[in-house]
Amino acid sequence: MKPITEYSDYRTYMRDFYEERKRVSYFTWREFASLAGFVSPTYLKLVCDGGTRLSKPGIAKVARAMGLEGFDYTYFGLLVKFGNAKSAAEKEAALRELEQEARLNKIRIVDAEAFHYYETPACPIVRELAPIMPGAAPGEIAASIRNKTSALDVQDALQFLVKAGFLVKTGKGTYKQTEKSVKGSKEAIPLAIRSMNREMAGLAVQSIDTDSPDERNITGVTMGIDEAAYARIVETINDCRKKIINIARECENINQVYRVNLQLFPLSDKVNNRVVKKETSNEQD
Repeated sequence: MKPITEYSDYRTYMRDFYEERKRVSYFTWREFASLAGFVSPTYLKLVCDGGTRLSKPGIAKVARAMGLEGFDYTYFGLLVKFGNAKSAAEKEAALRELEQEARLNKIRIVDAEAFHYYETPACPIVRELAPIMPGAAPGEIAASIRNKTSALDVQDALQFLVKAGFLVKTGKGTYKQTEKSVKGSKEAIPLAIRSMNREMAGLAVQSIDTDSPDERNITGVTMGIDEAAYARIVETINDCRKKIINIARECENINQVYRVNLQLFPLSDKVNNRVVKKETSNEQD
């Protein structure tokens, strides 16, 4: 059975524990529940099938039944907290606790790299800047970043990027990008990207006030659409994003780091009655 740190879903871990015990001995859901001290013989199967959540008091019972102690016990409790979280904010908080606990115990967890990479703009910005500033000290790189970033932030980002394999150090103060992509679980990646999008959206707002129109392109369209039109627009945005990525890949004389935010979001609730088609409002600076 895999180490618990390779799991991001406590239900999957519990089911794997059950399957492993069943493989080597006669073991049933009834016995698992009894071992954990539950009256209902089907409760833990219901939990693993997603029919209900493991209760807070049940964490200690199940952990004891699975023989978890120390860090593994704590990690399991945080996995349950993450899996049972009802909001994105609660899930992010639980994921941060998981990462912090793993860091304190010097243990690498499956989602730590992804969440750390997307947690602040520093990592993706430094990943792009460092290779085009050979020999630059962390303070010099920090000074070239327009949002407030310290030399220590850059130094920490560089150390993480090299350790995680996103950059390779080729000499003193010189770095080369790798082809490694940011990977994580299906639960953690959307949360990490959501956190990054919030940060980058804030930088876009700052850019309106601090950067001249010659250096930025911020436009918007306010429009009335239906579900079919929404799907077509999303497809167009995805095609546009892919074209932009290809243009960036073809660039050979990189001298600056940019961010493209492609945003499409609702400004109203859905209206049931039919409305007359109106002209769209195009806003451009």
